[in-house]
Amino acid sequence: MNGAIQRLTIKGFKSIRDAEIELKNLNVIIGANGSGKSNLIQVFRMLKALAKDRPDVSKNTFMIDSSGGAQLADYILTNGGANSFLHNGAKITSEIVMQIRLSASSEDNREHYFTFTPRVDERFMFHYHANCLSGKREDFGTPFYSLFDALSRWMVYHFHDTSAMSPMRRAEIVEDYHDGLRHDASNIAPFLLYLKNEKHERYKRIVNAVRLVIPFFDDFRLDVLKLGEAQKVKLSWQQKGSDYPMQPYHLSDGSLRFICLATALLQPDPPSTIIIDEPELGLHPLAIAILAELIHCAATRIQVIAATQSPALIDHFAIDDIIVANRKEGASTFTRLIRQDFSVWLENYSVGELWKKNVIDGGPVYE
Repeated sequence: MNGAIQRLTIKGFKSIRDAEIELKNLNVIIGANGSGKSNLIQVFRMLKALAKDRPDVSKNTFMIDSSGGAQLADYILTNGGANSFLHNGAKITSEIVMQIRLSASSEDNREHYFTFTPRVDERFMFHYHANCLSGKREDFGTPFYSLFDALSRWMVYHFHDTSAMSPMRRAEIVEDYHDGLRHDASNIAPFLLYLKNEKHERYKRIVNAVRLVIPFFDDFRLDVLKLGEAQKVKLSWQQKGSDYPMQPYHLSDGSLRFICLATALLQPDPPSTIIIDEPELGLHPLAIAILAELIHCAATRIQVIAATQSPALIDHFAIDDIIVANRKEGASTFTRLIRQDFSVWLENYSVGELWKKNVIDGGPVYE
């Protein structure tokens, strides 16, 4: 899968002092609060922001100006400034280092290295180089842009904001679908309208998935409204046995979140890698089972990375799909589980039960 990640090494980033993570098509990350799951998600967000900037470089260093404007600069400022990203602060950690190896199915056969060095003026000095498997070193140029083409095909989805004023509950212009489903599903209505008109089979799969979770749901009503100069569409839906159009405020937070998840996982032209943080929030156990099926299905086409705290969700995955985030000596670690280590336990217990019993070491660590 082009753009998928085979191995990710992170040094000096927030709680992650030094971690190497091997990734497959399906990766379910579990761990207690504070174990480092969210910081790992932030790594993907940071790289995605850098890819969006697509810096035009001619030398082997590039200055990231944190004064605002660029995607990465905005991301750094929003999250506390450059020094707040360093493991235990600037006195302990002088720079952030990352190394990426793309999937073996990718045409890219390089190890890509990043270094982010903070400056006193709240800037990052960013350095990059790549090592080919043949041993040749390359600075920027073709390898740099081939990697960033891959990073640009990732998407970190975060559907936590389902409040009354959340973007996904508001009307959006009809044409807002060309770049795919947004990270916060703020363009869910125009994206579904596009699928209904242009990718109807895929649209019906989304509708059928939603019907399994919301039994009285019949279909989406995606009426286009003329609002000033713009044509906008809002997420509305039809209830079975009723002609009355239901509005976004009629949907519970969990129902709305599941609609976004189903759309993300069943979309016809998905990102090469999808990262989802806590997809189980607000979902009924039956909905969690269907969500797990959607994740399994998506992982046959793309790479999926899901961070969760739900034993009910991980019950639907094999134990070697699981990566455990933990805290050891003040730093986050990430360990993929091996089936043979739990073979006896799995004769009588599910994966989720083993986690709740702390047989899978992923509970709170008191330091």
